[in-house]
Amino acid sequence: MADSFSKKENFKKKLQKQKEKTLKREERKTNNNKGKGLEEMFLYVDENGQLTETRPDDQNREGIDLNDIQLGAAPIPVEDKIQSGIITFLSDKGYGFITEDSTKDNIFFHENNCAHPVKKGNKVSFDKERSPKGFSAVNIQLIK
Repeated sequence: MADSFSKKENFKKKLQKQKEKTLKREERKTNNNKGKGLEEMFLYVDENGQLTETRPDDQNREGIDLNDIQLGAAPIPVEDKIQSGIITFLSDKGYGFITEDSTKDNIFFHENNCAHPVKKGNKVSFDKERSPKGFSAVNIQLIK
């Protein structure tokens, strides 16, 4: 029994795909980019900010001190002057909040940092200190 026309065409297409596949395989083997040296894969940035394959001169590095490089976010400067405020909240457990006069921010404090016993509504002076959860007040003194 003879094969139909479509079977012959499908067989030809299948053979053609196999030939193309072997040609691509041979081409990949000849043009293999694996095994390049590490130096061939590097790119450098020149003084104008352009990418280049040539290594810059080490003598052109001037004015860079490794001790001046800071990693991470810049530190937040805290004023060393003494702030003042009013105690707006005081809990039975010994913590509370002071509303700062200048910025109207609420600053956490604990009564262990108070020199004298304090009550809600007292006017106090304090130093601001950075804590893991924000600012906290230390060295709290009553203002008379």
